[in-house]
Amino acid sequence: MIIDPATTPKTEFYPWLIRCIVPRPIAWVSTISREGVPNLAPFSFFTAISTEPPTLCFAPGRHAVTGRKKDTLVNVEATGDFVVNVVPEDLAEAMNETATDFPHGMSEFEEARLTPVPAERVKAPRLAESPIHFECERYEIVQIGPDGVGGGALVIGKIVLLHVDDRVIANGKVDYELFRAVGRMGGMEYARTRDRFQMARKKYTPRS
Repeated sequence: MIIDPATTPKTEFYPWLIRCIVPRPIAWVSTISREGVPNLAPFSFFTAISTEPPTLCFAPGRHAVTGRKKDTLVNVEATGDFVVNVVPEDLAEAMNETATDFPHGMSEFEEARLTPVPAERVKAPRLAESPIHFECERYEIVQIGPDGVGGGALVIGKIVLLHVDDRVIANGKVDYELFRAVGRMGGMEYARTRDRFQMARKKYTPRS
């Protein structure tokens, strides 16, 4: 099967996109509005970029029906910072609740009964229940596509502080059995990270 995005409606191409690019880590992004209302929302178009400077990125799409910017993007544009919290298995249901399309001005922290706590170097709050937080300052925002349905933005953040709870650390590093992160698949599906395997990186050896 060959799928041409130029001739495929975006509503039909999107499911192919999210079912083929899997599993995706989840950035549970906390921000604060100009008016001081904390916001919390998950985004699975998310990854690290570099270590110098230490950067990561996530991509909030436009609202699927109205085409408006999501509150997370509006807040980052207004305040210049955000926090990426990670999602372990025991917070999956709460994360899903914060994905609800709440009316503007409502706090997902309050609706999902989660706890915002002050960050150390940015204005946005951290999520107390999450074991890992990346405090980020806005590095760059790249607008992608139209100012409407189907468009989005690439938000690049410079990591200014990383918090890792001791409860997910063993032998000086993050222990995946303690962390138990979840990943996003397509549709309503998620993935656990309990089943893992190792492969040593091979060195190039010229053929004789």
